[in-house]
Amino acid sequence: MTMTHLLQLAGLLHVGLIAAGLTMPRVVNLPEHLKTLPEFPRRLFWVYYVFIATCLVSFGLVSFFLAGELAAGTPLARAVCGFFCLFWSIRLVAAAFVFDVRPYLTNMALKIGYQATNVVFLFMPIVYGWAAVKGGRI
Repeated sequence: MTMTHLLQLAGLLHVGLIAAGLTMPRVVNLPEHLKTLPEFPRRLFWVYYVFIATCLVSFGLVSFFLAGELAAGTPLARAVCGFFCLFWSIRLVAAAFVFDVRPYLTNMALKIGYQATNVVFLFMPIVYGWAAVKGGRI
């Protein structure tokens, strides 16, 4: 598998994360929790939620359709891959040490889905970090 293929796979995995993110409000009963907040923080949350989803869609599209360019090892490609690596490294740390989702993992499908997202959170910084450091060489 070439770096281009790994980056395209990363692009596709962004779609899976979007799908998982779309289920999150229902799984954690988010609308009910947000009702207790004043209007500004409630709207702020939804803006952040949509903003992050837009970033993930953009990262996925860039990774899939411009994988060859990202794998080429140019300074811009390395910078973009380095940024994606940093983004996903921070998200991996948040998954491991900030969020406690155990109360919401109420069935086997949710437990498997959660573990699958963690695998993706680990895969992303490895691939993007590798592309940032190695450029087009695999």
